[in-house]
Amino acid sequence: MSEAANFTPREIVSELDRYIIGQDKAKRAVAIAIRNRWRRQQVPEPLRDEIYPKNIIMIGPTGVGKTEIARRLAKLVKAPFTKVEASKFTEVGYVGKDVESIIRELTDLAVKMVKEEEMNKNNIKAEDAAEERLLDILVSQGVGAKDCLNEGEDFVTLPKSELRNRLRHKFRSGALDKHFVELEPTRTPRPFPMVEVLSTSSIEELNMNLKDMFSNIFQGGETRHKKVTVKEAFGILKQEEFQKLVDMDSVVKMAIERVETMGIVFLDEIDKIASREKAGHGPDVSREGVQRDLLPIVEGSTVMTKYGMVRTDHILFIAAGAFHVSKPSDLIPELQGRFPIRVELDSLTEEDFFRIIKEPENSLVKQYVELLKTEGVELVFTDDALREICKVAVDINDKMENIGARRLYTVMEAVLSDVSFEAPEMSGGKFVIDAKYVREKISGIVENKDIMRYVL
Repeated sequence: MSEAANFTPREIVSELDRYIIGQDKAKRAVAIAIRNRWRRQQVPEPLRDEIYPKNIIMIGPTGVGKTEIARRLAKLVKAPFTKVEASKFTEVGYVGKDVESIIRELTDLAVKMVKEEEMNKNNIKAEDAAEERLLDILVSQGVGAKDCLNEGEDFVTLPKSELRNRLRHKFRSGALDKHFVELEPTRTPRPFPMVEVLSTSSIEELNMNLKDMFSNIFQGGETRHKKVTVKEAFGILKQEEFQKLVDMDSVVKMAIERVETMGIVFLDEIDKIASREKAGHGPDVSREGVQRDLLPIVEGSTVMTKYGMVRTDHILFIAAGAFHVSKPSDLIPELQGRFPIRVELDSLTEEDFFRIIKEPENSLVKQYVELLKTEGVELVFTDDALREICKVAVDINDKMENIGARRLYTVMEAVLSDVSFEAPEMSGGKFVIDAKYVREKISGIVENKDIMRYVL
């Protein structure tokens, strides 16, 4: 397990507070779940495999931070993370995605994550090797050589080692970036692609696997010379060196281990597959079928992926839903038992909106200020302007569908549309957004309910 995962619950909550306002109960629940994973790793081997993660159901309206908590948590502990919508899956035998594709997708992400980490570790080695290969090409093809000669020198008298050093200096300074070189075809054999043949893949996944397989068979290596710029050639050569330095067998092994011990699956809209009535016909049959298909994955089973078998026993599942119409008790009892922790998230108040728009490290105010700074415009928001924006957002949520903090995006866009459009002509200037400006931009829309339905 990575060192990044060795956070105390208090440290995890503190990190989440930097991006998410409120929802302390939910933050505490996920922090404990992550710390329990570290604790499990310290338990002696015979008992370790018997300790299963305590899966969580988050209950709360849309836009209150359910997805953001799970996403930030996975990023914090550097864990493989995938977000799926439960309503997108169908019972086995029906057209649609099967639930095992969740684990296949999680494994794909883990392989990509581990491969990037290994590439970063070998970055200097790959750059050095690529630079040496590129210098060989530059010297042999005489690219940029004339620029390296001083007055009175020629290629006959200039030692190749000196020419190489001068070309190296020119390349590193970027002076040769736009020169063209010819790359020889690479004939390194590509490994035969791993394809899931016996798994219950959907048609889309099967198509992708077949395309990958045939592209590898018929394109075992480039067969013609390629003329590219020096800068592009360096990138190509660097990628080739990465392929030599990164051992994919070890990457796959580490990725599968990471999925099995650290993987996090966020099941959104779990309430949409809850059967509201114990009916024996209609859509409820399919909903219950999806729950029964999810059950083996959540309680622990082995899923066949193109990288090998993946056990799901210790993957953490975080489910979320609004549960406006249904309730958690409408889920089948077996699935309810696999989600022992229930956390109810609070609805957002006007004060919460004000903190959300201003305090987080990725707050909307900071985003818009930085965006317009690229145009040379200094954008300033007064506190009364932000409070007016929050008041309008809360009012619209009350009058229409409540979409939580996402309403702030629509209101901010409406307020700043003119500034964003005219920003290139305002370069070097300062623009102050106050409460009066907000009211001027929003009043016409808010007063007309028909327009409000489409604009905000």
